[in-house]
Parts: sequence; C-alpha cells; structure tokens
Amino acid sequence: MCGIVGYIGGEQAAPFLLNGLTKLEYRGYDSAGVAVYEGGSLHVVKSKGRLSVLDGILQGGKALPGTVGIGHTRWATHGAPSDVNSHPQESSGGKFAVVHNGIIENYLALKNHLIHRGVEFVSDTDTEVVAQLLEYYYRGDVLDAVQKVIGRVEGSYALGIICADCPDRIFAVRKDSPLIVGAGQGENFIASDIPAILSKTRDIYRLKDKEIAVLEREKISFFNEEMEPVEKTLERVEWDVAAAEKGGYEHFMMKEICEQPEALRKTISPRIRDGRVVLDDITLSAEQIRDIDKVFIVACGTSYHVGVVAKYAFEKLLKLPLEVDVASEFRYRDPIINDRTLVIIISQSGETADTLAALRMAKQSGARVLSIVNVVGSTIANESDDVLYTWAGPEIAVASTKAYSTQLAMIYLIVLYMAQELGTLSEAERKEYLDDLQRLPDLAAACLADKETIQYFASRYFNAGDMYFIGRNVDYAASLEASLKLKEISYIHSEAYTGGELKHGPISLIEDGTLVIAICTYDRLFDKMMSNVKEVKARGAVVLGITTRGREGALRQETDYQFCIPKITDFMLPSLSIIPLQLFAYYIASMKGCDIDKPRNLAKSVTVE
Repeated sequence: MCGIVGYIGGEQAAPFLLNGLTKLEYRGYDSAGVAVYEGGSLHVVKSKGRLSVLDGILQGGKALPGTVGIGHTRWATHGAPSDVNSHPQESSGGKFAVVHNGIIENYLALKNHLIHRGVEFVSDTDTEVVAQLLEYYYRGDVLDAVQKVIGRVEGSYALGIICADCPDRIFAVRKDSPLIVGAGQGENFIASDIPAILSKTRDIYRLKDKEIAVLEREKISFFNEEMEPVEKTLERVEWDVAAAEKGGYEHFMMKEICEQPEALRKTISPRIRDGRVVLDDITLSAEQIRDIDKVFIVACGTSYHVGVVAKYAFEKLLKLPLEVDVASEFRYRDPIINDRTLVIIISQSGETADTLAALRMAKQSGARVLSIVNVVGSTIANESDDVLYTWAGPEIAVASTKAYSTQLAMIYLIVLYMAQELGTLSEAERKEYLDDLQRLPDLAAACLADKETIQYFASRYFNAGDMYFIGRNVDYAASLEASLKLKEISYIHSEAYTGGELKHGPISLIEDGTLVIAICTYDRLFDKMMSNVKEVKARGAVVLGITTRGREGALRQETDYQFCIPKITDFMLPSLSIIPLQLFAYYIASMKGCDIDKPRNLAKSVTVE
C-alpha cells in the first residue's frame, strides 16, 4: 500500500523520484508528491490524481533542481484524496518533510497535544502529526528527534524524512510496514519495494522494526531505537529490471498470467529429487509432524482461497483437521491453539498487516508457524519458524495470478512432504501425485494455448451486470478465486456459490440472460453439477462450463459454451481451472477499458488493517 522512494547522490533527484514512483504504481494510490532540498530550503510539489499529473507539473522532474529528495504515492486512509492531503507532509516551520506508509493509530491524541501547544495543522492526515512532532522535538539533532517521535507514535509506519538543516542526509525508519535501503556508488536510496530502485542498484538492506537508517552520498549508517549502531547484511537482488517490466505485453497482469508455467516450474522442480519431496528450507521433522493434531491456514484475499483448496488436500491425504481463516477474523477471535498446532501463513508480499498480526498471535499461543511467501527477507518470513519461498518473481499487477498458482504448488509440496514423512500414502499413490505435480507446468501452458476461446466468450458478455460462479468441492474453491479476480479488475458484481447451495437462496437471483460460470472438473461430483446447471438453465441462465478433457460431450449437452482443461489429480484441479478464468476476468476488464494493473481502491501490499 502506497509507495516511498528517496534519493541522495550527485544527480538531480526529481527525475529519479518520478521514475521510481512509476515502478510502485501497482501498490495503489490516489495522489503523488515529491520533496527536494535546494537553495537552503525544502521544496514540496504534490497533486491529487495519477503520476502523470505530477510529472506534467514537474516537466519530468526537470523543473525541480536538487540532489536530495523523497517521493510518495498515497492511498488515502486519513483524509480524502486531495492536493493538501498528499504526501510529502511538511512541518509548519518548514524544517521537515515526511513521507509515510502505514497508519499512526494515536494520531488524534498527538494532534490535539500539539494543537494545544500552538501548532497549526493544514491537512487531515495522520502523517502530518509525524512531521509536526519532528519539528516540535527538534533541538538541532535530527536523530534525537526521530528517536523521540518513534517513542510516541503507535501503529505501523515506514518513514522517509528530510530536514532543511541537514541537507546531506535522508533519514528512514520502519515498523510493520516495508522499507528497504539501496546502496549505490556515490548515491543511496530508500524505497518501499525493490522495483523502484532496480535501475540504479541491486544491493539492498532490509530494515527491521524500529531500525533507523541515515543515508549520505558515500555512507549508510543504521541504528536501533536506543540509538546503538547496528551492523546489517547487504543482500543482492538476483532478478533483473526486465523481470519487473512488461516485456511486450499490454498489461502486467497478462504477462504474469502467461508466466505461470515457468513460475510453477521454478517452485516445483528444485523440490522434487529422486522421487521424493525435499524441502531443504524447513526444519519440521517427521516426529514433529506426527505430533501435530490440528492445522490452521491463515491468509487474506487470494491467499485465503489457496487455503480453501489446501483444506481438501490436507484432509484427504493426511487425515488432519484443517481450518482456513481470514487473517482479520482469526486474530480477533479465540482460536484453540497449542504447541501441537501448525499454523501455515500465506502472503505474497510477506508484509500483510492482518496476516502478520495473526502470525504473532499464533506464536504467542505456542503454535509452530510455517509461512509461504514470495518476498525474501520479508517480515513474515523473518518471524516464522519455517519459511518456504515460492520463487514466483516480482508480481506487479494488483490482481494476483502467478502468486496464487505458486502458492497452490507450495501447498501440494507441503502435503506430499508430510504424507511422505508420515507414510500415509502407498508408493504407487505417492508416485502418481508426484508425477502429476511435475506435469503441472506443462499442463498450465496447455491451458494458456487456447486463450482465444475465452477471449471470444468475454467479447459476448463483457457488458453483463452480474455474474455467478458455481462449483463443488475443489471447484467451489476455484470459484471463489475466479469471482474475486472478476470483481477486482472489471468492477462487475459477481458471487461464488457451492452448487448444492443454489436452491437454498441464490437461485432466486437467476433470470433470463444471467451469466453463470459452472466449474465441473471434479469427477466424483460431475453429475451433481450437471443437475445444478440444469437448474439455472431452466431459469434462463447462460452457462459457460469448464471441465476436463473427456467430459466435453456431456458438458456440451447442458451448457452454452465450454472450455476444457487437461485431467490431473483432483486436488490439483484448481491450478488449471483458474487459468481460463483469470483470462476471462482480464479480457472482460480490457474490453470495458478498465485500469487492469491498478484497479480502483485497491493496493498490492495491504500494510494497514
């Protein structure tokens, strides 16, 4: 959520800041701004709307000289989107400019405290409180002021700070909101994510909670909240700029949909050796697995839907009870957790606020925590007992696609690893499942080869007002994710229902011309799904059916349009059935002219509650 970038060096800062912010647009924003030191003072330029507005004002950055600066793309929380509420926020005396991701939970009490002492506020933001507090505590030592501020504020924050009295430094600090420091030659950087600085450096430091970074041209210093020096390890980013560019695709989302076969291959192949699942990265022993009596999967959004699929796999192959929880609900109820509980945390960014809070609660209750994340060194990864990285590469589009696919693959690997260690599968069963898992990348590529069928169907129904997805068992799990994808990027109202629940209420929504997408890949319940299709057809629905090869004839008799995917073991079916439905959402949104990579009101990494 939001984007931060900062530069100190020998070049003009503003062009780099604008370029860096464009690499962070995927995080979601409604306004943008920069602050640059020049001629003895701070110059702040900001505006509501897309970066193109700010870019025009600054003439691509040329209109704002100075070699030290910070920039921000804001996603409104406190105060409506407006020029004055945009970041950077300044202190009333003009000494400090601040950019901030996160939420200051006690901002109102702090604001009232400052107002009673004569400080005048101009915005509705919680961020302005930070800027005003810095000046309030400032007595000539910026670090001392920063220390006092982080001792007073509560909530989550990643802060980039520049001071008019200290023009040769940038100050940065974080708590529960991601922030990295980039190391260059005669120039250094801060950013909320790697793509913003990849054009300049691949060498980064990751700040931990309440660590402070002080950036100069030739030096970076780190301190803890007690102002004690901290030694940090430099990390090398192995993927290159091209991985975060569109590569000839019109949108990042389509690029990432098409990258799924390769992403699956990178996730799966290194972890199957000599006919066995090998998870080198975890310390979970066979004895510890045998001691587990309950599993929770905790996640948000798309990652939660991965958990819904996982429930079927865990209970079928391991006979372990598994609950799937939305992180924001899990943390505010009283789940029964003890030292025999395994909690699996799933998050693409590894920084999701609700999921991180759920992780901490689970650990406090004695559970063992295994996380599945994409971002190396993220907070969730660092705080887990074990972590498995999906190696999906950067995912820029807000609507997740390859993260979903690689998270599912990781679930299959975990289940098969645990079954292998427990001996719950015969040799023949284990071989069959491993063979199917290794075929998954090629089968995903086969699904992508028939994009035109889905594109044609989307062209017929992109003006639909409502759509409904139905399925049973793992097909219902896929329906949840398919419905979310459509809502996220096309803004069409859609719902997902289990086929058996239609007659308990939702069927009253079906009328002539209503579009229903029926996922019918699960063999055991295929006939029951055909009964559900007949029910909606009898009430006037138009039905797109998705099934496995070999079932086309039966499906064609009952549905208006059909799409077939390759056959695979049942709990892996959602990895294939979701692909045409990702494409369907993409083509619908494209034909409607929606902003596919940056849908309204959404952010890629949700670091606030």
